[in-house]
Amino acid sequence: MKKLLDKKRVDFLNFLENFRGYSDLTIKSYDESLKEAMSIAEISVDAKIITVNLMPYRIKISNLNAKTISKKLSAIRSFASFLNDNKMNVILLSDESVKVASTLPKPISHKYIVQALEVAHLKEKLIVTMLYTLGLRISELSSLKVEDISDAWVRVLGKGNKHRDIPLLHSTKELIDEYFSNNYPKIFLFELNDERLSENSLRYTVNKVFKKVGLKVTPHQLRHSYATALLNAGAPIADVSELLGHSTMATTQIYTKLGSALKQQNYNKAHPLCGDE
Repeated sequence: MKKLLDKKRVDFLNFLENFRGYSDLTIKSYDESLKEAMSIAEISVDAKIITVNLMPYRIKISNLNAKTISKKLSAIRSFASFLNDNKMNVILLSDESVKVASTLPKPISHKYIVQALEVAHLKEKLIVTMLYTLGLRISELSSLKVEDISDAWVRVLGKGNKHRDIPLLHSTKELIDEYFSNNYPKIFLFELNDERLSENSLRYTVNKVFKKVGLKVTPHQLRHSYATALLNAGAPIADVSELLGHSTMATTQIYTKLGSALKQQNYNKAHPLCGDE
């Protein structure tokens, strides 16, 4: 499909030059934007309907100023309109103007997380590993129940009392089993005096672990590192959104739901800790 769209891109640029009278500079700008977007966007075809999800591209260009982003998206919309006018059925997702937070937590490099894990005690190591390999919110880790952990999946209670299932790495499951051989929680994975361990206690543990290697890291940075690692490795944005428990991204959209097997396959292929098993 990308080859066909590439051919249509050339037709579109010729249309802009011969029928719209656009300048060479404008056409070059359109061309660069379209090439970049088509190489990054997720493109799928179902019943002759071409769906182009621009969210991966939006993430890629999110550090640009608003005017530049607007121009790039305008070029893509014009191209989609051209295709639809020429009897192709094209749907764009995530093409609307979206305000992107400028204070996103900086992801932590995988090598630094590994360094921290190497100097952590068992409980500390498990806390950091659960946050990083499952992308949990600190509140979700605090409320995680033993009964919701299976050999291959973890069922998480997220915002809005919504459950989601997240693939569990074999190495993480082994760490959990090792933890259970020395600790005997009754209900929650992490407990203190038969009560779940508080979010503040978990947060303090994360801070303490990374302080040993000279870094200041928050639990949310580990969640952000999880998402960044998956996206950078090519995991579909819709799948990552589902794993994170996001009900919306920018505005309400319909995301392609991947089957459990494909979700686990993408996760195992994309997450850097998979290579450590």
